[in-house]
Amino acid sequence: MEILYPMVISAVAVLATLIYASSLDVKDRRVPFRTWYPMLIVGIPATAWFLYEKTSNPSLIAGFLALVATFLYVNYLDCREVTDRFNFAWLAIVLILPDLAWIILSKFNLAILPWYAMFAGLFGYVTYIEYTKKPEGRTKPGRRPREATIADTLGRWYFVLIIIIIIIFAITSVIMLFSGGWGTAAFVILFSSVFCGVFSIFGKMHLFGGADAWALILLAFCVPVFPITPLLYMPPLGFLPFSVLINALILNLVAPVALFIINIVKGNRAPLMYLFSGFPVRGDRIQESWGFVMEDFEENKGTISRKFIGFSDSLRRMVIGVGRVYTKDLREHPEDHTHELAMYKKAGTVWISYAVPFIVPITAGLVTAIVFGDLLLAITTLFIRGT
Repeated sequence: MEILYPMVISAVAVLATLIYASSLDVKDRRVPFRTWYPMLIVGIPATAWFLYEKTSNPSLIAGFLALVATFLYVNYLDCREVTDRFNFAWLAIVLILPDLAWIILSKFNLAILPWYAMFAGLFGYVTYIEYTKKPEGRTKPGRRPREATIADTLGRWYFVLIIIIIIIFAITSVIMLFSGGWGTAAFVILFSSVFCGVFSIFGKMHLFGGADAWALILLAFCVPVFPITPLLYMPPLGFLPFSVLINALILNLVAPVALFIINIVKGNRAPLMYLFSGFPVRGDRIQESWGFVMEDFEENKGTISRKFIGFSDSLRRMVIGVGRVYTKDLREHPEDHTHELAMYKKAGTVWISYAVPFIVPITAGLVTAIVFGDLLLAITTLFIRGT
């Protein structure tokens, strides 16, 4: 059995952090970013140690650190308050590390020079936009802010920048794979950049919870490969975060099946897809539950009409961040939802979504991936052998 000790140390720190983050998410549905500090403090040096053992190439270490710094800086740009003092030291780090990795430490690899120029130009431009941004004026009394559209959301600089980051890091990793002395360790940078980019975008589109997205992104930074040889099956390229995601999705399938059985036993009636994804709660006690409301309500001459929110409409509301009612908001800001709360009480019962945070199956997915390997690969292999 192969044991990668730096990754074992990092995996322990990551697992402990994920367990704590899961408890916070279950209890409060909020995971402050400082929660991730322990796994970052242990995991980033451990991954750098592993990469150095793999190749003894300082260029590769700088490339890995450049990837980490880039994603953290993009998040800083997207989340900072306009009134906060701008931290230009972040920009300096983000520009220096790729320069070291791709050009200086790789003996001036001229094939990468245009890609670095694009990288530096983009970050300089986006930083200038953020630095010169002015606080928006307050909405005039009696006027509601314009609802964001999907086009507005996808058109933000954040999404374009992340896609370009993925392309640049992917191309430079391939170049360094063949000409920069990185060897097969370049795949760690390549896979991590694509994986982290995808879940950064998913998080900003509200397709994933913020804590769930960060758990997967930071997992790719801290434990990119299997720390030990699992008991069953490890993917050929050995990229651990993807196996963790697959395992989490498989384990998460248990909940909808259990929910369907409970709804059938209790005689809860709804369209088939909602029997797998939600359950009814008392309207006057909806604030005690966790999830989002799966129905729209209208009142006409004292009569309440209701309809389930369709999948496409629900997805649209989730992406633009408008029109979706979360029980957490009902509990924390009831003054903003007096109309909805009154409707729910009159309706008697309200269907809400199943609401165990995905970070819980991610944690379980990490454990099963390290011990058993990729569950989908194991199931597929056993099925093929059985036939």
